[in-house]
Amino acid sequence: MDRRKFLKQSSLASGLFFVPSFVKAFENVASSSLGFKRLVIVQLSGGNDGLNTIVPFQNDTYYKERATLSIAKRDVLRLTDEVGLHPSLAPLNRLYDEGLLTIINNVGYPNPNRSHFRSMDIWQTAVDSNEYSQSGWIGRYLDHYGEVPYSAIQIDESLSLAMKGETNNAIATQDPKTLYNLSRDPYFKNLQNHKNDPHLSEHNLGYLYKSMIEAHSSAKYIFETSKTVSSKKEYPKNKFGKQLKTTAQFINSHLSTKVYYASLNGFDTHSNQLATQGRLLTQYAEGIETFVQDLKAGGTFNDTLILTFSEFGRRVKQNASSGTDHGTANNLFIIGNQLRKPGLYNNMANLDDLDGNGDLKFEIDFRTIYATVLNKWLDVNDEKVLNKSFKQLDFI
Repeated sequence: MDRRKFLKQSSLASGLFFVPSFVKAFENVASSSLGFKRLVIVQLSGGNDGLNTIVPFQNDTYYKERATLSIAKRDVLRLTDEVGLHPSLAPLNRLYDEGLLTIINNVGYPNPNRSHFRSMDIWQTAVDSNEYSQSGWIGRYLDHYGEVPYSAIQIDESLSLAMKGETNNAIATQDPKTLYNLSRDPYFKNLQNHKNDPHLSEHNLGYLYKSMIEAHSSAKYIFETSKTVSSKKEYPKNKFGKQLKTTAQFINSHLSTKVYYASLNGFDTHSNQLATQGRLLTQYAEGIETFVQDLKAGGTFNDTLILTFSEFGRRVKQNASSGTDHGTANNLFIIGNQLRKPGLYNNMANLDDLDGNGDLKFEIDFRTIYATVLNKWLDVNDEKVLNKSFKQLDFI
């Protein structure tokens, strides 16, 4: 097969990202070797405004700095006498009342970066803000503990840096049937006859080529396992709802996958924030509530933990365009049925004690949350994955 034909036809595989080797060697490894608990990561891309998500409705500074952007006291869904939820988060409020939600405030990292791309890289790689890494924290988890290539799945057409390791990658797919049908294409079978082609020595082409060669067995397993279950829940008719429905199908079919990754985009609200954030938070909350109900019906919720983050929060003071600019610390949600501290994990930030740029001061390093999840939930050595020791928290 010549190089040009390979490049042209390999576009068919844009949704396939697999560990480059060892697929068949581990195909029959028992799922029990990775335990039973599952982690679902939800990324709110763009920098969700945490102050209008968890609202300090008794704080005069909040209303002073956001004269036309604040959430009116009468509209806040009150959690305590001082703090409440954005009105679009009524489904999340119900999870809170059930004791299924922990809200961790003031989450960030030292020397924060306000660039979307850089800050997201920091969150996804879990390195210091002055360091760079080509591997993500879940990717490194796979390097050490992912005994099958589908140990982690991103419900998307491509992989985030978080899901890429030094030797192992997660799988990216939006639909198991499409993934399986694509893997059965005669082109992929033809690849088997070209394992020793000269251009396999080229790093990028060789990696993709070998990944596609190994695609069939994983795609078949995911499709044939997940098709045994179909959701009876009515998910919201949007992309995020579809991601969660596919994730629930994977989990309820007892796929041997430990980590799932989904995302909701559009939170970069420099202008027209009230309408945009309200719409997005509605999609998030309605989707998550349905997802939790689906897992409960499937008997899998007790062993599932949902972590929701955004790459940074927004400035305390609104801008001139009815929006907010890039900030620093933010809130983070943990949803599950085995929470040790449901509710508000810690206090809101002091709006009268900001950093030199007028931003919230972070209190909790996000990597302490990762370390806790790795150690206490996924039952692995967090220091081996994060390449550093972090304090353990007690939310699970």
